[in-house]
Amino acid sequence: MIQLKSPAEIEKIRASCRIAALTMAKVLDKITPGTTTGQLDAIADDYIRRNAAIPSAKGYRGYPKSICTSVNDEIVHGIPGARKLVDRDILSVDIAVLKDGYHGDMNVSVGVGNISLVAQSLLDATRESLEIGLQASRPDQRLGDIGHLIQRHVEAQGFSVVREYCGHGIGKAFHEEPQLLHFGTPGTGRRLEAGIVFTIEPMVNEGAADSRVLDDDWTAVTQDGKLSAQFEHTVAVTANGPDVLSRFDDLPF
Repeated sequence: MIQLKSPAEIEKIRASCRIAALTMAKVLDKITPGTTTGQLDAIADDYIRRNAAIPSAKGYRGYPKSICTSVNDEIVHGIPGARKLVDRDILSVDIAVLKDGYHGDMNVSVGVGNISLVAQSLLDATRESLEIGLQASRPDQRLGDIGHLIQRHVEAQGFSVVREYCGHGIGKAFHEEPQLLHFGTPGTGRRLEAGIVFTIEPMVNEGAADSRVLDDDWTAVTQDGKLSAQFEHTVAVTANGPDVLSRFDDLPF
């Protein structure tokens, strides 16, 4: 069942998103060849806790770290560790924060050093598809409309949308209803209404959409070994249109 959020609850989610976004800025500032994903996790964990908040991911269903770091062919849920970033990598950083009883969630993908033209095109298409989905998050639109718009844009650029993972409602729980598929058929799915808060987080592959999960039971990778990228924002549906809760004028996301 979908829990519609009051204006006061939306502001609490925004406050958690603010910490997530500031944490993201700290992490992105340290992304350079030679840095380990574990070092990025430590930076994030320290900053979140110094803001009297908690990393939503830490301990969630047994997840061992505070953020997710997915490199190159890793689609989602990559576990930070000893891996050193190298020139031409692309890295997806997923940060979620719990503050005062409400969660906020976001994801940014970036290049490390000099990346290929294909990698840059993948990053651009993925970010653009997120923006298209956000702008469509309005009352009377359906979830299938948003998924269709994202899928159409991604496939027009020659890439593919991952099917196994989706956006999700968020609030007092890290994952709530509704679920948002990043593909779909127009005119289908739940009709949106003011007070619905959810994430849009398209995962886009350079090659085929197929994925598999590694032996760590978390990290999902592309089946064909090609690149994957992801961008995510938390958005509230309002009577006046979408309110992107994890976007702030002083930050570049």
